[in-house]
Amino acid sequence: MKTLGLIGGMSWESTAEYYRLINELTRDRLGGLHSARLVLHSVDFAEIERLQAAGRWEEAGQVLAGAARSLEAAGADLLLICTNTMHKVADQVEAAVSVPLLHLADATADAVRAAGLRRVGLLGTAFTMEQDFYRGRLASGGLDVLVPDAGARALVHRVIYEELCVGVVREESRAAYREVIGDLVAAGAQGIVLGCTEIELLVRQTDSPVPVFPTARLHAQAAVAAALDGR
Repeated sequence: MKTLGLIGGMSWESTAEYYRLINELTRDRLGGLHSARLVLHSVDFAEIERLQAAGRWEEAGQVLAGAARSLEAAGADLLLICTNTMHKVADQVEAAVSVPLLHLADATADAVRAAGLRRVGLLGTAFTMEQDFYRGRLASGGLDVLVPDAGARALVHRVIYEELCVGVVREESRAAYREVIGDLVAAGAQGIVLGCTEIELLVRQTDSPVPVFPTARLHAQAAVAAALDGR
C-alpha cells in the first residue's frame, strides 16, 4: 500500500473523519487488522482562516506548500488536501512537491459522472460557491454547477464556520440546509455536492430528495483506491 499524506486541520473536525474513513475503507478492502499507511500534517485553522478572510491566498498557499513538503519528506507517495476551500491553492501545493496530489474536485466529478448525472447543486463556503477554482474544476469535468442565491450562500457559509468547524450540529441548521437543497433541486439540480467536508457532519442522504455527494468520503475512497490499486 502506498503511503497517503494528509494536509489537514481545516478544520480538524473533518480531518478526523478523513482518518476514520480511510482506515475503515482500507480494513474493508484488506480485512483483519489492516489499517492505512498515512502521515498527517495538521495546520492551525485559525491562522488559515485569517488569511482566507483577508484574501491572502498566496500566504495560505505557502503554509500548505510547507505542509506538503514535510509530508513528502516523511515518505508520502500521494497527497490529499483535506478541505474543499483550500483547493484554491492546489496548484501552489503541487508545485512544491514531486509526488502527485489527488484533487478533491476531480474525485467528486468522477463520482457524479459515474452516477449518470450532469447538473449538480453545490454547497460549500462562500469561497467555494462563488469563485471559479472549484466550480470551474467541476465544469471542466463535464458538470453543470448551480449554487444557491446570495442569502442562502451566506447562511451556508455561516453555519460552516460558526457551527460545524467547532463541532456544533444544530437541527435548525439542518432544516435550513434542507430548504436550500430543495431550492437547488427546484432549479434543476439532479444531485447535491457537499462541497465542504464539514457539511457531512450535518447533511445526510435523508436530507435530500436527490443523490448527495459527500466529498470527504469520495476523496477518501479515491485515495484508498489509488493507494491499493495504483489508480
